[in-house]
Amino acid sequence: MKVSFDATGEVVVITGGANGIGAALAAAVTDCGGTAVVFDVAVGSVAGVEYVEVDVADREAVVRAVSGVIERHGRIDGLVAGAAVQPRASVLDTDPEEWTRTLKVNLDGVVWVCQAVVPHMVGRRSGSVVVFTSGMAASGFPGAAAYASSKAALGAFARTLAAEVAEHRVRVNVIAPGVIDTEQFRAANIGADLEHWRDTTGIGDPEDVVGPLLFLLSDAAAMTGSQLTRERVFARLDTFKES
Repeated sequence: MKVSFDATGEVVVITGGANGIGAALAAAVTDCGGTAVVFDVAVGSVAGVEYVEVDVADREAVVRAVSGVIERHGRIDGLVAGAAVQPRASVLDTDPEEWTRTLKVNLDGVVWVCQAVVPHMVGRRSGSVVVFTSGMAASGFPGAAAYASSKAALGAFARTLAAEVAEHRVRVNVIAPGVIDTEQFRAANIGADLEHWRDTTGIGDPEDVVGPLLFLLSDAAAMTGSQLTRERVFARLDTFKES
């Protein structure tokens, strides 16, 4: 994918960036001249990306990781909060520990990293935060009670944070990337016919979300408290017809 965004000299922290959308974004940030720092429990393999092993559910570990980024680079210009777990269980069968773990990673993890990063942005009167939500937050989905609930809460959290830091010229926006073919998606949908999904729902690839994310991170996105939603993508141009 050819991108035209310039991230020269900028530092972007990406949670959950060892694979999937986060990994694609980390590669793009480096290609655009920026420094991508990934927080994840796993270590990825994208050349030029800085990896920090951290569980975002651990508030103290997040604080230490963010402090390390500031010590090494002196700034954080962008934060993309994408770390998440996606267990599959019906409401009636959801295990209490699994429910708690999902909220700790998906919701608390975003709160902790924002608490650690945003004050530095406020001090510089500059910065962009992007929080991931999901279409499931609005529509629900069988077997995704914990995941959908955490994503719905994140929308309210992000809009509240946006209102609180707007006067400091720090932007906070939300993205719902749509159905994307990632390791997490495959693990949560074992046995799914991905080609059928591509033909009927327009399932996308991680790289398809890079452009919208780079836009939200850039000064070109002069907005805050907004949500960018990708309802449908087209795997082949010949599937698109003007209405």
